[in-house]
Amino acid sequence: MDDKAGRTDFANPGDIELLRKAERENIQLGTDRLKKMMPQCGFGELGTCCTLCYLGPCRIDPFDSGPKLGVCGANADVIVARNFLRAAVGGASSHVGHARELVLLLLDVAEGKAPAYRIRDEAKLLSVASRLGVGTDGRTVDAIAADVARKAIEDFGRQDGKPMNWIRGRASKKEYEKWEKLGLIVSNPHNEIETAMHRTSMGNDADPMNLWVATLRMGIVDNFAGLMLATDISDILFGTPSPKVVSANYAVIKDGSVNIACHGHNPIMASKLVEWADKIEGEATAAGADRINVVGICCIGNELATRSGASYAGHLAQAELFLTTGAIDAMVVDVQCIWPSLATLAKCYKTRFITTVPFVRNPEAIHVEFHPETADERAKEILRHGIAAFRERKAGGVETCIPKASAKMLTGISVEALVSVLSAVDAHDPLAPVVNAVVSGDILGAVGVVGCPNPKLRQSSMTERMVAELLRNDVLVVTTGCTNHILAQAGFLTSEATEKYAGKKLRGVLAALGKAAGLGAPLPPVLHMGSCVDNSRIYDLLAALADKIGIEISQLPVAGSAPEFITEKAISIGSFFLAAGILVHVAPPPRVFGSPFAVDLLTEKLPGINGGKALVETDPEKAAAGIIAHIREKRQALGLAQV
Repeated sequence: MDDKAGRTDFANPGDIELLRKAERENIQLGTDRLKKMMPQCGFGELGTCCTLCYLGPCRIDPFDSGPKLGVCGANADVIVARNFLRAAVGGASSHVGHARELVLLLLDVAEGKAPAYRIRDEAKLLSVASRLGVGTDGRTVDAIAADVARKAIEDFGRQDGKPMNWIRGRASKKEYEKWEKLGLIVSNPHNEIETAMHRTSMGNDADPMNLWVATLRMGIVDNFAGLMLATDISDILFGTPSPKVVSANYAVIKDGSVNIACHGHNPIMASKLVEWADKIEGEATAAGADRINVVGICCIGNELATRSGASYAGHLAQAELFLTTGAIDAMVVDVQCIWPSLATLAKCYKTRFITTVPFVRNPEAIHVEFHPETADERAKEILRHGIAAFRERKAGGVETCIPKASAKMLTGISVEALVSVLSAVDAHDPLAPVVNAVVSGDILGAVGVVGCPNPKLRQSSMTERMVAELLRNDVLVVTTGCTNHILAQAGFLTSEATEKYAGKKLRGVLAALGKAAGLGAPLPPVLHMGSCVDNSRIYDLLAALADKIGIEISQLPVAGSAPEFITEKAISIGSFFLAAGILVHVAPPPRVFGSPFAVDLLTEKLPGINGGKALVETDPEKAAAGIIAHIREKRQALGLAQV
């Protein structure tokens, strides 16, 4: 269905069906709560509201005749910079905590203390060990893994001021040298987080530039001590993703199955549920079910789909709607993006809402604390909650409503998998086909589209329309996080999407690559690279391409976009890509527009310092146009074909 402007209508019929059901049942959802918040605080949206001490709250009016200074004397530039840095700290803390948990698990596995887990990708272990300078010759896998884990732990306790092991081992040479000159190399992620919180408390740093430099440093923390560290260790423990086709959207829920929805981010718990769902399937059939159906919501969906091929349910803004189906027997959560509303809503449909992490609890939830040393027992306990809930659902005649909306997607496009596909074209130089296509203009450029589904922008299909416009102009798209769910449900992650959306030149490249790789069909125009932490895969790919050409990442005809971001994690991720010298498009507007200094820095001065730049645009076609214009500028600067 097309609208009057000829643009495809990307509305998910499953969303519409369940929103109407919730309205009939007088169930309040996030979209309803958002309406009640309107109009939202203008001072907050500008970033000029300060609550860091009890002299306030102070609100700075940057436009009219209102106050220009807080009680302490802080102006709008300082307040905005402090608030933004604290948001980046929140995001980096989330990713660093995720990574640290995986590092400790790796050490336990290596030392035989977590028998429920094992190292699944020895090749990735050896690759990471080599980069870190860990000896491998004549040593056991466990000994190597233990030393790799200790290298990470050393970074968390480092007090000597030396650069993190993961930066020294994993950053490209040109980027490392640039960051060193700009004062962006960090030593200990915990120290950096502590210093950022200290400097932003009342009566400390009042230099906006100093605060913004700290934000870029927090981006470095996020990527190397959070994203990249988590991805490396996850690959070692759970396997590096490889291409596979999986099912997506509401139809992955089955009325006759015990439906377990895993929601959150860290694969430690969810991977065991997938494993044990098969092992105790007999208990489910004894209860009258056909099987135990484990599906993934939010980034757990990405983690499970890329590694085990589990069904890919929906994004974080759909978590409430999946409960509204009445067919979810248990929703099991770990960390991040877990809306407090979910536990209360689950009770309306007799769904067992189960928390598993000590610092992510809800008074309405069942709490099953999950630890690696008891992983198998806890996994069985959680699944048995789901089986019991299934019995109750069937005995109580609970009415279910499962939309028929369904989709397929190609997932598992890690850097290693992509290189493997490209090797079918050029075994000696796998990146050459991509570089040649970019040089000729058959691929105009590439954009990493990442982040969240924001209810403020969902009704406009912001992500889908922007991506469609990019593809039409021969721009390749790679994606991570909940945008994967959005684009998978809209049909962008299939070979058919190449014919439907890609420009003629891009279509030809993807068809040739798919044929050479023996796929029998084109590669999709949108490549699914994984969860939020897998943004580091995008950096790795860009670093490899830049290194092959002999330029900095900032010179590549590429951009990043978080077209519907919600979380502090998006702030820290975006801060890293700004530090890497990449154009970062964001919507909705970040809370910086109350500071003339911040706007000037992010749009005018930063490009001259390291190449990074922010683009804010909530209109999808205009956002795509701005990104494409940037890509063309980069092509012109490199002397590439203008198309």
